[in-house]
This record gives sequence, C-alpha cells and structure tokens, in this order.
Amino acid sequence: MERTRHPVRYVSAYVRIPYPNGDVPSGTGVCTDEVIRSYRSVGVDLQKEVHEDMVGNFSDYPSQERWGLDHPDSNIDHRRVPNLMAFFQRKGETLPITNRTSDYAPGDLVTWDLGGGVPHIGIVVDQKSRGSDQYMVVHNIGAGPKMEDVLFEWKITGHYRYFGPDSSR
Repeated sequence: MERTRHPVRYVSAYVRIPYPNGDVPSGTGVCTDEVIRSYRSVGVDLQKEVHEDMVGNFSDYPSQERWGLDHPDSNIDHRRVPNLMAFFQRKGETLPITNRTSDYAPGDLVTWDLGGGVPHIGIVVDQKSRGSDQYMVVHNIGAGPKMEDVLFEWKITGHYRYFGPDSSR
C-alpha cells in the first residue's frame, strides 16, 4: 500500500544498477519494480534471490529463448515478469488460477497477459473493492503504482505466494 504514495514514471529502459540491492531511479520503474520495492521493504532482495537462482539454474528461466541471452544479468533479470514467474514457481508456492475471489489473498502475486503476450504483475492487498468481497491489487501499468480493482481484468497467467528465501521449498 505504501508504494501507492510514490510518483513513478513508467520507464522500461535497461539500466545498469548496483548488485545486490540495486534499483532503477526511484521516480521511474515498471510493474516488476513495484514488486521488487515491496519485497525489499520487508527485507527480501529479489534482485539477489533471482540472480543467484538463475546463476545455478539458467536453463529453467525463459531468458535464453525469449531474449536470446546466454547468461544471467543482475541488472535486468529480476525486472522481467516471465523470470519472476519462473522464480516464484521454483522458490515460492504456485497457487491455482481460478475465477473465485476467495482464492486470492493479501500478499499473493498475480501475473496476467494484457493481450498479445504482454506480461504484467501485481500484488493482492488487504483492501477490498467497494461493495465487493474482492481484494484490490497494487500494480503499475503505466501511471505509477496504483491500488485498483483489476484482479480479473485480464487473463491471469500465474498466481503465487513467496515469503522470502527462508521459506523456500
């Protein structure tokens, strides 16, 4: 929820960032950056976690076939929705994709296909839509981080829970 108070311009450019705990400039970012910043606020560095897993398991990630890469890149890998999906499948809990509101809980991560294979990610939060039992989602789809009633707005492609490296399978 705290992320919704930050002005963020949607900038998807490749940026060289420090490792670990690197971040693009605070006033810029994409949907994944809001997830990364949210986890970092509770002490989980997804840049480090994703990079370390990719170093040892690169073939389990879509980077080679999707972007033509032959090795992990700590500047960008954690900022790509398909890589986060692979990471959460490997290190978190993969939950069923359903159309039942009750199956989605605060803290769950949801990925979507916005159409044409464009991936997106957001976090379910503990605020419900007015007049509904449906939880809202915090995401950045271009106008900065917002809390919106968009859980079933697009085709859901992933549903995960991840509590950090100490809770890994």
